[in-house]
Amino acid sequence: MNQRPSNLLDEALGLVDDGSKAWPLSGRVVLVEDRVETSAAFVLHHLVKRALSPHSSNVVVFLALSQPFSHYDRLLRKLGCNLAAQSENNRFFFLDMLMSEFPDGDEGGLVALYGKIEKVVSSLLQENKKCITIVVDDLSLMEAAANGSSNYVLDFLHYCHTLTSAFGCTLVALNHEDIYLSMERPALILQLEYLADILIKAEPLATGLATDVHGQLTVLNRGMWDGHGSSRNRICNFHFRVKENGVEYFSPGSMA
Repeated sequence: MNQRPSNLLDEALGLVDDGSKAWPLSGRVVLVEDRVETSAAFVLHHLVKRALSPHSSNVVVFLALSQPFSHYDRLLRKLGCNLAAQSENNRFFFLDMLMSEFPDGDEGGLVALYGKIEKVVSSLLQENKKCITIVVDDLSLMEAAANGSSNYVLDFLHYCHTLTSAFGCTLVALNHEDIYLSMERPALILQLEYLADILIKAEPLATGLATDVHGQLTVLNRGMWDGHGSSRNRICNFHFRVKENGVEYFSPGSMA
């Protein structure tokens, strides 16, 4: 039986192809941070594909503030994952929040949004579907929709966090780190990184642009099991190249 991870990202996340339906990220919070010149959207796409694998019993609840369903469906089809079919099979629930606004002084919008997510999760649990991944794309747009109220976004994430601790759901969220570069690290970033069990950062190469390398990923996996009954923090760093039908990961210097 093959127990090797399919690539360096899967290895860093502890995602192993062992034929099991167990989801190693259950009960964990995964924060993905990127920058304008180094998008990490491909990490979300990869996690959605892995969660919806035929070998998984996972269900994905996708909260979209960035793109319409057609965008994700087109990209995931290139990766071999049909979101339309997964929706029909009740394994992919898409919450379209593109036009949503949560005005300052009215937290009710985000509370209502959490209520929608909780309702979907509750119905899935009643169907004995206990492996649920909640994906938020993306938090910076949620903050913008709330007129810059990071406190409302944090409250929303804390609500979602209770689903990971109470029901073993996985929470995956994307945030754009570079919109805060002109100020001290704000409470939102600090709180997000504190909540995260796994922090994935996509950054440009320190040496500048390269034609065959699009950026580097740093993965901090807190409390990753080492196979000997104990846990430890693990940091992995590798380069990536985005291609038409996927992403190639490789160790620094191995492309020389």
